[in-house]
Amino acid sequence: MGHVVWRDGLLPAASLGRPASRLPPARLPAPPSSATLPEAAHGRTLLGAAAGRSGRLHQRPPHPGQQPPVQALEVLTSSVEYGLQDLCKLCVKFIKDTLSVEQVCEALQAAVTYGQADLQQHCLAFIEGCTAAVVRTQGFHELSDAVLVQVLRSDRLAVDELDLVQAVREWAHVSSAVLERPVPEVAALPVRELRLPLLAPSELATLESHNQRDLLIPVESIAAAWRAHALRKGSGVPSRLCRPRRGTRPRDHHRHLDPHAK
Repeated sequence: MGHVVWRDGLLPAASLGRPASRLPPARLPAPPSSATLPEAAHGRTLLGAAAGRSGRLHQRPPHPGQQPPVQALEVLTSSVEYGLQDLCKLCVKFIKDTLSVEQVCEALQAAVTYGQADLQQHCLAFIEGCTAAVVRTQGFHELSDAVLVQVLRSDRLAVDELDLVQAVREWAHVSSAVLERPVPEVAALPVRELRLPLLAPSELATLESHNQRDLLIPVESIAAAWRAHALRKGSGVPSRLCRPRRGTRPRDHHRHLDPHAK
């Protein structure tokens, strides 16, 4: 059995999931003060303690010399349970200070799972700043469909739409293999957020050809993008799907889709 080390002794890690009223009174830790706990050193202790708990959100080995932020979130959840607000704040701060391209998607997934809204926004802003690198990571391929939808709804992603479509295709094939479900089924929600009208006609034709292999994108969505080109406006297409993202490469037809496009 793993243990979390406190000042007054050892607390079995398994007991972290038990109600406070059932814990031996002599073993309950006093709420630590941020003034008495060095942040970096204490953060490592928290991550080390979390590593011994069962029910991790992933099974991949940590990056050499660094524990995944998701494990700190596990300790954070226990902290909230016991009302240790100082410990909770230290966990969140530690995760924010140690985010990397490889780990930000794991941290975002954990933040959504544990309802940490502030951390969600921080992770999303991080992803928006280096989207092209993030979408190539294993963590991106392991996002749930609901969390991926949140990412794809952002106007500030620093990646072109054609590259984003390819990233979602790779995500869908990984998810299909893991969940043993068809590609169109696992990708049903995220593909609705792909801004196909932003693609040039030649790009859309190539996409339509590739789509025949895996049926990633519903034919209705591709047909709507073709109509937008034919009518020279985003008629019948949700306005958000005609809005270029921060990293979208300009195409000639964009001025017809979005009246605010330059």
